[in-house]
Amino acid sequence: MELLFLVLFSLHILKTEAVEILVAFLLQEKSMRFDLISIVNYICHWCYQSQKYEQPHCEGPQQWHLIHVTCKGNKQSPINIVTKNVAYDKNLKPLDFEGYDVKGSSKWNIENNGHTVQVTLSTSPKIGGGGLRRKYKAVQFHLHWGIQGVRQYLPGSEHSIDGEKQAMELHIVHIREDVSDITEAKKIADGVAVLAFFIKVEEENKNYATLINELDNIKYKGQTAQMEALPLSSLLPPEEDLGRYYRYEGSLTTPDCHEGVIWTVFEKPIELSISQISQFSTIHFDGKNSTSMVENFRPAQFLNERKVYWSGASILLPTAKVLMLVLMLTYILSSLFQ
Repeated sequence: MELLFLVLFSLHILKTEAVEILVAFLLQEKSMRFDLISIVNYICHWCYQSQKYEQPHCEGPQQWHLIHVTCKGNKQSPINIVTKNVAYDKNLKPLDFEGYDVKGSSKWNIENNGHTVQVTLSTSPKIGGGGLRRKYKAVQFHLHWGIQGVRQYLPGSEHSIDGEKQAMELHIVHIREDVSDITEAKKIADGVAVLAFFIKVEEENKNYATLINELDNIKYKGQTAQMEALPLSSLLPPEEDLGRYYRYEGSLTTPDCHEGVIWTVFEKPIELSISQISQFSTIHFDGKNSTSMVENFRPAQFLNERKVYWSGASILLPTAKVLMLVLMLTYILSSLFQ
């Protein structure tokens, strides 16, 4: 009992990489192995700020670096995109979406992993072009969301544009097509690419019905279910609206906060009804009677020395407007002098 108390006290005070050394030593006590692992998991578990009330000893976003030092790196995500500071990059043409419109024959696996709803894809749609140096294959997607307030839905997107957040955010995680899994992808500087889509409160989106209907089957952490595969494009805005986006180098937004992620944040949001969005808050962070899974987002991180780039397609619309205005003025003037 005294040794257990010593471990508990030491882990709570240290909270550094030295903890691993201490635990490795103490685990030699065979009879106490499982108790020690439980203690370590309890104290060193990362969580969102919304979980702190129920789990006061878990490490919230401001302390994630105590578990994974990378979370305090200089290229962390998400960020607030300040539009007046972005740099236009002519190489950022619309992306090429391969297989995004194909419905696979195998079902998707949907899981409550204790932090989000994650869907593992059974096929590997790919992206290329758009300033990417190679092709990337999609392996999974997941979401982040906020909470229903008294009079409105409080936003839960991770990224923001000029300080404005949206209700939710969808992340489609891709890895280089020449690697087998995310672990291998992390070993390469440009191994991971994520597409981020804002989700705003609007009209009902029937394309999300299949996904949302499965939420009842994954209410608690660790539960999984199978859902019918969909064309991935059906969950996104029309492809013609995907030419406007921002690009920057960042990280995963959950521990281990791996840096070396190529982020593409699209301007055009996905639209869901408030009823559909609220369904995501019916699942739980843990087991029965645990906290509802709400506000599962990481706060914005410092941009530091990084630059955010703006797609070439983003300037096409203003240019078209100017051209239209010139033509209208020409027509009006010619009419006056006839």
